[in-house]
Amino acid sequence: MIGIHNMIKQKLIEKISDSLSFEMIGVEGGSFLMGSNEEEAFKIEQPVHKVQVPDFYLGKYPVTQSLWKAVMGGDNNPSNFQGDNRPVEGVSWKNAHQFLKKLNELTHQTYRLPTESEWEYAARGGKKSQGFKYSGSNKLKDVGWYSKNSYGETKPVGLKYPNELGLYDMSGNVWEWVEDDWHDRYTDAPDDGTARLAADWGTVRVIRGGGWGSEARSCRVSYRLSFEAAERNYDLGFRMALSPSSAG
Repeated sequence: MIGIHNMIKQKLIEKISDSLSFEMIGVEGGSFLMGSNEEEAFKIEQPVHKVQVPDFYLGKYPVTQSLWKAVMGGDNNPSNFQGDNRPVEGVSWKNAHQFLKKLNELTHQTYRLPTESEWEYAARGGKKSQGFKYSGSNKLKDVGWYSKNSYGETKPVGLKYPNELGLYDMSGNVWEWVEDDWHDRYTDAPDDGTARLAADWGTVRVIRGGGWGSEARSCRVSYRLSFEAAERNYDLGFRMALSPSSAG
């Protein structure tokens, strides 16, 4: 495909039923500086370090309630703000993994949570990055739902502008789980795009992107936060990733 190399396509469309499918965007790998030294950055965003991210696919949108119900069962919707095209929320990191297990059984794929570095690389626009503070713009209102424009609730996905890669809602709307264990600094973090995991850690995970109740500072592409893996919150959802080697 033009602009994307090797085995990765510009997009993949996974059909769940005659009336429901979802789209994965091809993200061409590359290197980037992860984290931030900007004046408003926190120490948890440092030290800034170079990461080489391989090709991967990332969901065009966060997982919606319609997709969640199709996989988990129509009566199983944990969301506080109901609506088929709204992102599913009220899901723990463990709930997200339960969903992915069932989805993979249905599709015979290997969908997963993105790593933290994959998430940030994609939020920044990957190789097409224009260096925006938020995912797709320096004006958060153009690309995200947050405390000043959400009126205290989630919104249907895809109503704001996408980022450079065609990904929507990566700043605001709902926080998104990633695979990594939480560490409060990037010291000794992987530089190859893999998740940072430790056998003796693991109960606290990373969330990214900010949500409908967040201040603008928390919706920056470099901002990160921690959350207990078993906990749920009504501004917390997730987005799926897929490695090219796993794509059928």
